[in-house]
Amino acid sequence: MESEVVRAEMLLAPTMAFKKVQTADKYPKGQSRGRQWKHLRHLLQAADATSLPPDRPNYLNIQSPPSIYPPKRYCDVTGFEAPYMDPRTKLRYADPEVFRQIRMLPEEYVQRYLAVRNAAVVLR
Repeated sequence: MESEVVRAEMLLAPTMAFKKVQTADKYPKGQSRGRQWKHLRHLLQAADATSLPPDRPNYLNIQSPPSIYPPKRYCDVTGFEAPYMDPRTKLRYADPEVFRQIRMLPEEYVQRYLAVRNAAVVLR
């Protein structure tokens, strides 16, 4: 008879599947609701990089090889990806409308755009 009681208790679910579980029941007080993300400051403190050997990778000295993909080029005026470059001014542009604007720019402005990109070239 006792074996039947034990089997019956095992078959009954502790909650009914069709009932909504209350948040308080699901997460008792003091228990987190999900993954808590750590800030970089906490990761650095936990890692204690000063005690590690300098050749071992950590959050302070992450090194990676150079990318195998070519660098992306962006339009000097709009900031969108620029598949084109003006051969006269050496400014990159994204579409024909920007190209028309580039061609109307004074030489001083062209030099400023190139200086922002660290590609300052004296044009003749």
